[in-house]
Amino acid sequence: MSQSDPAHRDDAPARAGRSFRLVCPAQDIPLVEALLAATGHHGQPEPFSPWCRRLADEPMPLGSSLAARFGYIHIQDRSSMLPPLLLDPPAGARVLDMCAAPGGKTGFLAQLVGPTGFVLGNEPSPDRLATLRQTLSRENLANTATCAQTDLSSYFPEGAFTHILLDPPCSGWGTLDKNPQAARIWSGDKVAPLIALQRKLLETAARLLAPGGRLLYSTCTTNVAENEDQTRFALDHLALAPLPLTPPEGFVFEAPRRDDVSGVLRVDSRASAAQGFYMALYEKTGGAVAVGADGELPGTPVPEKALVAAGCDPAGLPPGTVMAFGDKAFFLHAGAAVIPDRLRYQGYQVGTYRSGVFRPLARARVLLSRWVFGVGLNEDALCRIEALLAGQSLPAGELPVRPGLFFRGLPLGFLARKGARLLWSDR
Repeated sequence: MSQSDPAHRDDAPARAGRSFRLVCPAQDIPLVEALLAATGHHGQPEPFSPWCRRLADEPMPLGSSLAARFGYIHIQDRSSMLPPLLLDPPAGARVLDMCAAPGGKTGFLAQLVGPTGFVLGNEPSPDRLATLRQTLSRENLANTATCAQTDLSSYFPEGAFTHILLDPPCSGWGTLDKNPQAARIWSGDKVAPLIALQRKLLETAARLLAPGGRLLYSTCTTNVAENEDQTRFALDHLALAPLPLTPPEGFVFEAPRRDDVSGVLRVDSRASAAQGFYMALYEKTGGAVAVGADGELPGTPVPEKALVAAGCDPAGLPPGTVMAFGDKAFFLHAGAAVIPDRLRYQGYQVGTYRSGVFRPLARARVLLSRWVFGVGLNEDALCRIEALLAGQSLPAGELPVRPGLFFRGLPLGFLARKGARLLWSDR
């Protein structure tokens, strides 16, 4: 076993405090925190981002809370929140997340670039791709799309993205508190295939990055060979220059473990009560690269009148179009026009479209207007919402066929009306 193996370290991660991220527009933060408080959950603001919280009260598992069920929070280790923040894409940017599952970083990137921005999340593993899509769908991040390729270099022209996040497969030595088997699985020479894969992905990222663009490389391992050694490889062999990272508040960082590497961040797991993480930021050097014009979005457009007839508000969608593919309807962000026709990808599913009739998915709250009297149920307490989720029905009164469900004005989703009763059905 080499001296860099975790078995030789006496600073294995302490049990990390539970943390989560709010997934909502800034103006809805008080409402989401009220939804959390209604189930007894409270979080303390983290100093490094207004979206991030450290859990203070958890009377029941946070993942079982209504805020989690309706996709208004994402439970995430505080260290893994840092890569999107340090990449810092501006509003409106087109971003590539090269190894995106389970989706926490992809979703945070989507929040940071805002409705006019676009994030393509790539996940080569089919099983992990399903998790990624479920995450983005539950959290109503319609300014994203997903694909599954082991090598994206042949699909996109050089310089296609101004911001890229590369969080590649790694040995996971920084997560030993919840994955103690990582030290055994990836000990000694067993890590060599990961190192080779990381270098190949770095080469692809450098090619797809536009001159002047930024690449954030991160791992959840403490292994020098996957961290500082990879930084040295990138600087020595790729058209990348280092950009020193400013340490975010609320963390303690260790010194780099190579004298010829600086400006990177290595999270001190025990002192930070978080997973061990490594992050390095690069800028693409060289002149301008000519990039071809955007293509057209695939699919058959769903008429706006069909959306309105279903009780939806298309004005709440980001720039883009609802497209039909067979019976399924997906929202494709305008930024997805950068994706070439021959690359199979999936946008954000919003409902079904059959025989000219659109039906929104129950969870597609992105299609809900803000609450006004008569558009749905607006509940001040949780009892009737919980009754609906348990399979009970409520009187429909004069509400429309597909009314919205709200908590104190916060949109939760669409209810189904059957006769004089309202039901919640997200199947």
